[in-house]
Amino acid sequence: MLETLTESTTNSPMETTFDQIVAAVLSELGTDEQLTLQLTGEQSQFVRFNGAKVRQTGSVADGELHLSLMKGDRNSYREFPFTGKLETDLLQAQAALEELREEVPQLPDDPYLVWPKGNATSHEVNKGKLLAAGAIASSILPEVTGLDFTGIYAGGSLIRAYADSAGQKHWFATETFSLDYSLFTEDGQAVKGTFAGSEWSQKAYAAKLAESKLQLERLAQTPKPVPKGQYRTYLAPAAVAELMGMLSWGAVSESSMQRGGSALGLLQRGEKQLSPQFTLKENFSRGLVPRFNNWGEIAPVELPLVENGKLANTLINSRTAKEYGKTANGADEGESLRSPEVSPGNLATADILSKLDTGLYLSNLHYLNWSDRPTGRITGMTRYACFWVENGEIVAPIENLRFDESLYRCFGENLIALTDFQEFIPEVGTYGNRSLGGIWVPGVLSEEFTYTL
Repeated sequence: MLETLTESTTNSPMETTFDQIVAAVLSELGTDEQLTLQLTGEQSQFVRFNGAKVRQTGSVADGELHLSLMKGDRNSYREFPFTGKLETDLLQAQAALEELREEVPQLPDDPYLVWPKGNATSHEVNKGKLLAAGAIASSILPEVTGLDFTGIYAGGSLIRAYADSAGQKHWFATETFSLDYSLFTEDGQAVKGTFAGSEWSQKAYAAKLAESKLQLERLAQTPKPVPKGQYRTYLAPAAVAELMGMLSWGAVSESSMQRGGSALGLLQRGEKQLSPQFTLKENFSRGLVPRFNNWGEIAPVELPLVENGKLANTLINSRTAKEYGKTANGADEGESLRSPEVSPGNLATADILSKLDTGLYLSNLHYLNWSDRPTGRITGMTRYACFWVENGEIVAPIENLRFDESLYRCFGENLIALTDFQEFIPEVGTYGNRSLGGIWVPGVLSEEFTYTL
C-alpha cells in the first residue's frame, strides 16, 4: 500500500521516492549490466451502487515496481509492491537485483532483446477536477431517483513512471474518473452507459442520464424478434469502440502482419480497401495516457494508422523492428492501441434515425471475437439498448442477435456515414489496477450488416 498521496504537482512524494530508488539501484550496477525500472501506481476512490443506493465505498492506494535486469543477451524481471517508504522499497529492489543476478546467467539468450538506449526524458502531470469523496453519492444519485440504477464510480490519480541505466527517465500522472452504470427495467432489460473524463460536470452528467432514461422508456415495449439477415445498421459510439478494440488483437501490430495473421493484411496488400471516410490514428495529445512505452521510448504525438481508407502505418515496437528489420515507432510490447481516435464524419445527431430509415440501432455489443481474422471477420452479440427502426422511428427493442461481419464491409464498401461528433469511451477495467485512457470514436451508419442468429 502507498504511504503517500500523489499530488498533481511536480516533485510529489511518490516521485521523490521513485527517483531515490532509481539512483540507489543504478549505482550498484556492474559495467556489463543494464537495468530498467517501471512504476504503476494509483490512489483511487471507488463507490459501488445497486438499486440506486450506495452499497460499498472505499479508497485504494497501491503501487507496483517492475525491475528488469539485462546482461549480454539474457534478461529477467521481478515485480514487487511499491509502498512509498524509501527504506522498505529500496530493500525490496536490492533483494530483487541480487535474485536476478543469480537467475539471468542460467537463462537462454534472447536474440531480439531490447537494451535501454538514449537519454529521453519527459514529465507530464495532468490535474483534474474530480468529485470529493463525500460528494460522489450526492452528485450521482439525485439524477436516478426512482430508477433501478447499478454501477461503479472510480476516480483519482494514476501514475506511470520509467527509468533505466541508459539515462532515460519519464514521469506521467493524471487525475481521471469514470462512472460505468446500467439502468434496468422491471423485466430485466438494461441500458448501459459510461461517463468519464478529467473534470466532473454536473450538467454533462445530467444530459448523459437524460439520454439513458429515454432509452429506458423505449425498452419498456415488448422486444421484437428480428430474423437473421442483412440490415442497415447504426452503431453507436460504444458499439464502434468494441469493434475498434479488436484491432489490438492481431490487426494493427507489425508482428502480426509479418506472421501473416493480421486482419489488415488484405489492406496492406491492396486486395481490400476501407472507405475514404475512415481514418484511425493514435493521438496522445489529450494527455490521457503516457507517450512512453515499456522501453522508455516516446511515441509520436499523432501516428496515422488508417488514413482515408488506406493503411498508413502499423504499430512497431523495438523488438519487432529488430526481428524484421523495421523502424520502431514507439509501440508498446503488445503493439496494441493505446490512445486511439477514429475521425468523425458529417452525419448530424438529428439525422441519424432518418438516415437509418429502416434497420437496427445498436447501442452496445459484447462477446466479440475474430471469426476469421485474416479476412477481418468479427462475430459478437448485440447488447443492452438495441432497437428496430422503421421509417426513421424507433419501433421496439430487439431480442439479442449474433452478428458476423467483415471490417472491410462495415468500414469499407458498406460504410454510409460517420457522425459529426465523437464520444470518449473509457477503459473501465480495474483488474490489478485502474486502467488508463480509452477511445474517441463517432457513431457509424453501415449498409447490409450481417446477422447470423
